[in-house]
Amino acid sequence: EGLGGRGGAQWPSRAAQRSREADLSEVYLATCVYAVYDPVTRRCTFANAGHMPPAVVEPGRPARLIDVPPGMPLGVGGEPFEEVEVELAENALLTLYTDGLVESRDQTLDEGLDALRTVLTGPQMALEDACDFVLSTLDTRHGEDDIALLMARIQGLPGEAVGDWTLPREPRSVGRARELARSQLLAWDLDDLVDTTELLVSELVTNALRYGEGEIRLRLLRDRTLVCEVWDAGLVQPRRRRARDTDEGGRGLQLVGLLSAAWGSRRTPRGKTVWFELALPDGEPAAELSVEQLLSMY
Repeated sequence: EGLGGRGGAQWPSRAAQRSREADLSEVYLATCVYAVYDPVTRRCTFANAGHMPPAVVEPGRPARLIDVPPGMPLGVGGEPFEEVEVELAENALLTLYTDGLVESRDQTLDEGLDALRTVLTGPQMALEDACDFVLSTLDTRHGEDDIALLMARIQGLPGEAVGDWTLPREPRSVGRARELARSQLLAWDLDDLVDTTELLVSELVTNALRYGEGEIRLRLLRDRTLVCEVWDAGLVQPRRRRARDTDEGGRGLQLVGLLSAAWGSRRTPRGKTVWFELALPDGEPAAELSVEQLLSMY
């Protein structure tokens, strides 16, 4: 998840100097904190573009700020962002926010951050109630800056909700991946999703063989949706393209985009992960494709 704001954070001095030297009529800056949580390992990776530090409250412990080095604001360019990986306890409360929540003319940033930690440290409550409590307790009526608050309850996945396999880099791994996906979905009583999952898994594993590197990892997660991930060691991100009528391939990601509820890719420490989601049968029904949509791919 990400949360951004238009300045106001404590930027490194070199970023402030660079922004002062730039033509402000042409340069647009924004601060942002970005977090990716893995519910299997229960670890969260953060990157910070000059934004407020994330706050976390773990059960039975006081709130604390997560030390993520503040990189340059978005728009400055030319500087990499340092990542920090943190293990988060089950039912921990993660809080992302803009500086308008903790800083005003009448309150320094340090005072505001101390007040935020104090407010967050307390009895566990529902997320909506926690948001209301923070906003009603802190000084949020100064009107000097926009205020945004995002809170998330950390929940990992139990082992029985995860399927995880490593496949060798060889053509027969495509068929093996389909078999593993089918077997796991049948064990989860998700028979209605077998055909679509097999098709999309086949496409992603084929792409990993053609364009990726190293061993292939297939991971299925059963949560509020079914999530399928295909990992490899290649760094090149997938790009959907429109295949020509005479092309024999190039339609895999079109199928993924049309048949899944959502899909995307992300970098990993050792390459990339391409993923898609499918709605569970008892959840929101997936949109059915028209004949025209299906024919347009061929």
